[in-house]
Amino acid sequence: MQILLVEDNKSITKALKYNLEQNKYIVISAENVAQALQLLEKEKIDLIILDVTLPDGNGFDLYKIIHKKYNISTIFLTAKDDENDIVKGLELGAEDYVTKPFSTRELLARINKIMLRNKKKNIVKIKDITCDLDKMCVYKNNKELIFSSLELKILMLLFTNLNKAISREYIIEKIWDWTGNDVYDNTVTVYMKRIRQKLGTPIITTVKGVGYRIDEE
Repeated sequence: MQILLVEDNKSITKALKYNLEQNKYIVISAENVAQALQLLEKEKIDLIILDVTLPDGNGFDLYKIIHKKYNISTIFLTAKDDENDIVKGLELGAEDYVTKPFSTRELLARINKIMLRNKKKNIVKIKDITCDLDKMCVYKNNKELIFSSLELKILMLLFTNLNKAISREYIIEKIWDWTGNDVYDNTVTVYMKRIRQKLGTPIITTVKGVGYRIDEE
């Protein structure tokens, strides 16, 4: 499990990194918003510990990007025991918050709780289709289905956004991110047709004029 720690206080970073690594977590750190965004682009992050106050921006604004683009569980660190900050973070969708100074043992307990909950969430079963989000594998009646790399990424995008309509424009944008190739609206239609044929079970709903959605049962 890899944790991204976004904190500009070097003493806190050093102490947290040591304690988390002693508990078998892999920790990478960023001192500001720019470094955090760079790491998010190239690393697989399971959880983020995010300071509210950063030298080049606001932790809440960074979290809005994280939530929209990556949907990674996040714990806010704040020096202010301020109810408004706490409420704002939770309303944005953060998993938890810890106020400084804090007990490392308490933070570890909260991390472990989130990781355990996320592990349970990472197996999604809808009708006869099972998706293992960690392994990026899809099964039908316990038999693995074979998709191309791009087909699988599109399908995972839908599975990680259950009950949420994903626009065709967003899928086109993601294909560009993944491949660097120009993509057209018809390309999405072709890929979705192939994915549906391989699934053989109608779990993908077309949202007219918008895009596609997979709903939980």
